[in-house]
This record gives sequence, C-alpha cells and structure tokens, in this order.
Amino acid sequence: MAYQKLYQDTPRRKMAYYRMGEGNAKKLILIHGNASSGAFYLPLMLRLCDQFDIIAPDLNGYGKTDPSPIKAETGLLDWAEDIDALADSLGFDRFSILGWSLGGGVVMRYAIEHSDKLENLLFISPMSPYGFGGTYDVDGKMHKKNGLGCAGGFANPEFLASLIHKDKGDGDNTARGVMRKSYFKAGFTLDKAWEDLFVDEMLEMQIGPDYYPGDYKKALQFPFVLPGKRGVNNALAPQYANVSAIADLPHKPRILWFRGDSDVLVADGSFGDLCTLGKMGVIPKYPGEDKMPPQPMVSQTRHVFEQYKDNGGEYKEFVIENAGHSCHLEQEDTFVKLLLENMA
Repeated sequence: MAYQKLYQDTPRRKMAYYRMGEGNAKKLILIHGNASSGAFYLPLMLRLCDQFDIIAPDLNGYGKTDPSPIKAETGLLDWAEDIDALADSLGFDRFSILGWSLGGGVVMRYAIEHSDKLENLLFISPMSPYGFGGTYDVDGKMHKKNGLGCAGGFANPEFLASLIHKDKGDGDNTARGVMRKSYFKAGFTLDKAWEDLFVDEMLEMQIGPDYYPGDYKKALQFPFVLPGKRGVNNALAPQYANVSAIADLPHKPRILWFRGDSDVLVADGSFGDLCTLGKMGVIPKYPGEDKMPPQPMVSQTRHVFEQYKDNGGEYKEFVIENAGHSCHLEQEDTFVKLLLENMA
C-alpha cells in the first residue's frame, strides 16, 4: 500500500505531509500522536477528501520531516509553530484542526496561539491539558514542581531496542506489538496492509535523548525517575505542557471531543501513568493512592472544556463504543458520521 508523501519548505523546516482533496473550499489539518505519523490518518483522509482539502503532516521527530532536537520547555509550542508555518506555506488561512493523543496537546497549544484561524477544534483521545503524568485532581495539581510522577524521558527499554533495530516482528514490545495492544481495543484487527504501513512509519521515529523518549533524571523516591529537559516525553511533563489556557481563548471555535470507551492510554487510570502502574504493583514501593493518586486524564480534559463552555465556548463529547485509543480507525463509520454531523 503506497501513498505519496509530499514535502514543503517552510521558514522553520522542511515538512513531510500527506494531502488529499486539494482544491476543496473547507480545509482540515490532522495532527498525529506519539509513536506514529501523518500516515495514521490515511484511512480517514480517504473518507473525508470529497468534503475537505486535508493535510496530515509528520511532526518534528517523526516520519520524514526534517528533524531538530526537541526542547522540553517549548516542545508543544515548537510543534504548533511548525504547523502554522506549514499552513501558511500551503495557503491554509482558515481551517479546522484535529489532534490525536499527543497531537491533542499540540492542537491545544496551537489554539492558544492562533485561535483566530480556526473554524473547529477537533480531538481524538487527547492528552490532558495538564500534561501526561505528574498531576492529580481534575484541576491538574502537580505532585511536585519537578514533575515527580511523570515518566518524562523514560520508556520501555525493550520497545526502544526494537525501534533502534527496526524490528518489524510481532513480539509484545515491538512497534507492531505495542500498536496492537495499546492503540486498539483487545480483539480489534487492523487491515494487514495498513498495519504494515503504520509499522514502517513508527520505525521512522528519531530515537535518543533529543527525540524519543528524551533524557531523564534518577530519583530516590517512587517512581524513581524525573523528567529531563530534552525530547518528546519530557515535552509532555506537567511543568512544560500545561495548556489549560485553552479555556480562555479569545476566539472560540466549536470543540468536538471523541474518545473510545476502552482507551487504556488516555484514561482516568491510564496504563501509561506511573502511578497507575505503581497501584497495580508493576513499579515497586508505590506510596499509596492517598499520597500519589493516578492522573484523572479524561476528567481533567472535561474540567477544562467545561471552563471553555462557561467562558462562552461550545464543546461536545462523544464516547464511541467498542473502541480504544484510535476510534477513527477502530470505528471509522461511526467516527466519520459524528464528525460530519457536528462540525460547524
């Protein structure tokens, strides 16, 4: 299965992207999540290209976009400004934008900077507006100012090794195995040709302390790691990734929020949250839920979107049944129907 990846020079970097529906009046930009690329939207693009001029870029550190080291403190903003530079270069002056997972955080950052350009704000299982890990309660209180509780630049070493060695096998900790068990609800089977393409795209990720997963510090207390200052996962730490200011946008495009009912990655009790893993006994010496409760990611997002509504905005939440972290792939018909019926 082959689709042509395009390239565009911008004032910031050469961006790789897919495009379909060029010439249509309505514009749509799709922002991918961690350990993926713009290619993960190709099935959706095929469904929407009659209605929209769609682009799905590769973020810095992923796919074929020209890479440069990712700084944790400005990671979300830098990705957002890359998207803005690409949009300008392609003549996208008014458009809707969709962010999935990590891409949801990028889109929130983009909206804070450029809300006047947006017609709709769309999210699929977005990361919490308070970052990924290291917070508790619906208003995003941090366990510690140093981000304690966030994995930061730490990742499964077997998964990292499989990425470095470009392993296309189906072991539990290969790109294929991680995608099957984490991106989708158990029992879902992706078309083999799409799966092979997505694995190839995952293996294009830049690996190392400046990219995925980033650097980290050792800690003497649970969970024994602290976020560093470089790389993807650190850019999601709560001290750097708080985008809850989305509640106060001066221009308020309609928000549509989609999530699967069986998502284990972005959830209240995410399997990617070190406190959840401590509670489960996977990481030893967990101090207890009373001292370090897991992050309520979904509840935090709803809390911020309710503030957006209180400030005059509009949002709708759609829980798609029988889907995990990738409802646009798992329940494509349902997702497309809801999207088209509810976009402004």
